[in-house]
Amino acid sequence: MKNSPDQFLAEYIRQANTHQFDAVAPMIDEAAVFWFNSGSHRGLSEIRAAFERTWSIIQDERYWVDEVQWLTIDATSATCIYTFHWRGVIEGASREGSGRGTNILAGDGQRWRIVHEHLSPWP
Repeated sequence: MKNSPDQFLAEYIRQANTHQFDAVAPMIDEAAVFWFNSGSHRGLSEIRAAFERTWSIIQDERYWVDEVQWLTIDATSATCIYTFHWRGVIEGASREGSGRGTNILAGDGQRWRIVHEHLSPWP
């Protein structure tokens, strides 16, 4: 792989904060499944719609993760859990939130891609 799972995750977050799905899309597998509060999203077109809907609701959104724990890493896959945070403006008011996340990466020897992401609120 040209980068570590940690480097990949950091770049994914950086690209997500551009709010341009075309910058994020190459990092996501075409058959990926993302689970968000808004529902289950399968494939790039559904995932794109979910991202773009969020970006249209939360203005000036900034997203970041911390407390990343890699549960598995091998030559073809990596799985991590983390705390995610966001901050932005909704209907003119400053808002922020956090929750827990999981990402599963698949590697092909050249690069990583996300095959699953699950973001959920704290229990």
